[in-house]
Amino acid sequence: MMMMMMMKRITQSMTVMWQKGLKKSMPSTSRAVNTLKHNHCYQIRKSPPLVSLDFPDIWTPNSLDYDCSPIQKGSNEQTAAVIDGKSISEEIISGIASEVSRMKESIGKVPGLAVILVGQRRDSQTYVRNKIKACEEAGIKSLMAELPEDCTEDEILSALSSFNENPSIHGILVQLPLPKHLDEEKILNMVSLEKDVDGFNPLNMGNLAMRGREPLFIPCTAKGCIELLLRSGVEIMGKKAVVIGRSNIAGLPTSLLLQRHHATVSILHALSKNPDQITRQADIVVTAVGVPNLVRGHWLKPGAVVIDVGTYPVEDPSSEFGYHLVGDVCYEEALGVASAVTPVPGGVGPMTIAMLLSNTLDSAKRAYDIT
Repeated sequence: MMMMMMMKRITQSMTVMWQKGLKKSMPSTSRAVNTLKHNHCYQIRKSPPLVSLDFPDIWTPNSLDYDCSPIQKGSNEQTAAVIDGKSISEEIISGIASEVSRMKESIGKVPGLAVILVGQRRDSQTYVRNKIKACEEAGIKSLMAELPEDCTEDEILSALSSFNENPSIHGILVQLPLPKHLDEEKILNMVSLEKDVDGFNPLNMGNLAMRGREPLFIPCTAKGCIELLLRSGVEIMGKKAVVIGRSNIAGLPTSLLLQRHHATVSILHALSKNPDQITRQADIVVTAVGVPNLVRGHWLKPGAVVIDVGTYPVEDPSSEFGYHLVGDVCYEEALGVASAVTPVPGGVGPMTIAMLLSNTLDSAKRAYDIT
């Protein structure tokens, strides 16, 4: 029986190779069987390990000038509505605060969020500062472990272990990106599945990808993007959506979540051909690569909805922190083409934080068996 199954697989492989014009290079069936018997290294598949295909996405900016000029509007051109993520997130956090208050009154406990910050990246420090501030507003307990740029993996894993074992902590966040000498995958995999409020655990990502499955946590940025669309009255089902960028943090989970909402999704990356032409077909555009001015006005279909996840710090001595943020989208140009667009800052960023608090609240409810 085993030999028959083996012969069947070999025959199928030969058929595929024949169709690809490789008949001449294929050994005979008898020789293939003999090879299988005596050489366990026989290459059945032509496809390499997937990890070997993971090239870095290196995008080239369209312009080094971070200021976009508004396009000249004609009589038929519209001005896009601005999707105010800041006000929407404040509404959500207010609701979370009410839930936290009720939890405290009923059982005397509140949700807890722990953050691990490594190094002195200014943008990471800003993000963490905003998250801690939002926790205070919502009544969520927060703890932070700050580690130096040159810290070891063991130091991070020790902090993670402490938070994993702390019953008053219901969510753990490792602020990304980490310094290059650290194994990001190894560190993230150490976060307890029940406290993975970022939603990056492979089990959470896998359940997000599979129909009929429910992840414990949906990644915060993707969840925030969808929440912005839904609260802005944007129809997702059946619409063409383009996601620019395929990072594990933003692009990949956003594309998966859009599919779960029944959009027809195309994913663009740095090796995609004619990205402007593909993007111009989309009703919904979500871009998350961190390249200023990548998406220009002519990339957009008139009336498209644009969600700009990208952030890029530009030196600005007049700013409180010495820089200001710009997005992937040439905002002024998009205003004259799209029907709605998120600003940077003030769009997806606040929503990501709101979804982080929402996930932490859900985790605490699960831990305390509160419906």
